[in-house]
Amino acid sequence: MWLRRVFYSWLLPAAFVLPLWLVAGWVIFDAGGWALLWVLFIAVPSVFLGQLVLMLLVRARGTVRAQRAVSWLDVAGFSVWHLLTIAVGFYNVAWFGIALVLAIIAALAVFWSSLWQLWTEARPRMTVVQTAGGTAFIPPPSARPEPEDIPDVVIIEEKPTPPGV
Repeated sequence: MWLRRVFYSWLLPAAFVLPLWLVAGWVIFDAGGWALLWVLFIAVPSVFLGQLVLMLLVRARGTVRAQRAVSWLDVAGFSVWHLLTIAVGFYNVAWFGIALVLAIIAALAVFWSSLWQLWTEARPRMTVVQTAGGTAFIPPPSARPEPEDIPDVVIIEEKPTPPGV
């Protein structure tokens, strides 16, 4: 549980730290001038916005907010994506392209995984009630009151007036 809570706390700082790592990696590993343009105009904004969107999708789930912990599927997905993003920041010519493609695929997988988890959690579920004796049962659906037989035509009858009035 502690690892899932650490990831819950890490999601917001990751939106700032990972793009900064891409810039710092460019400086440290001397990636070149064209890489700077790519880093500043494509990589940093996409990692920043992608991380914020994914964080909001994860935190939109009720169980995540209640437990203040992400799911194990989120831990696996974000771990892979963050590690691949860090690998991209090393700018090694031998495996930069494959790391970039895998990081993009991992980000898309985390996005769809987050949407799927949000969708399945938001779906209505069957309620199981337990009695004092421990027996579980599914309550019957609430009966809707049937509309009474109301005639389509309303007939108003006048009382005859008594003679002499």
